[in-house]
Amino acid sequence: MRTLGPQEVSKVGRAFSNAPTQKELIEARETQALISVGRAPGQAFRFYIEIAGILSAEFLECTGLSMEREVKEVNEGGVNDFTHKLAGRTKWSNITLRQGISYSRDLWDWYCAGLYDGKVKRVNLSIILGNAELKKVKQWDVYEAFPVRWSGADLSTDTLQVAIESLEIAHHGMTLSKEEKNPL
Repeated sequence: MRTLGPQEVSKVGRAFSNAPTQKELIEARETQALISVGRAPGQAFRFYIEIAGILSAEFLECTGLSMEREVKEVNEGGVNDFTHKLAGRTKWSNITLRQGISYSRDLWDWYCAGLYDGKVKRVNLSIILGNAELKKVKQWDVYEAFPVRWSGADLSTDTLQVAIESLEIAHHGMTLSKEEKNPL
């Protein structure tokens, strides 16, 4: 019986782990960048989800990056030519990410947390708009987010990637970081 060397043991151990290595994630992103070069210019961009400094998934479409401020109207006695308008609370819409690929179980595990006891796991995350050259174009930092809807896509047996048709996220606010051209 042959003894496995350290590199072979590492390969075998990694074959049974759920999370890909950092090198595999980089190779997958580079492959996606090469694929997207042949697409229309508007489709060359990707939305990446970063949780705890790790890119967890990428999506082609992101909606709901919006907020709305309530306006309170106050009528003042004796003033008949206008109504005072005061700023009220800010409401944040849910963010929906569509046509995505996840390279690990992170998003699934996040959704399943609190499935039976109702104690959802709130996390701070970033939604990064990246271009075909894997450069960061914009970044939205989302606070105390948790998933509220998960919709799967048709799966294929010829890939190890998990396809996500849509993921909807509720949150307590977000900020827009300065535009950067740094690598993802």
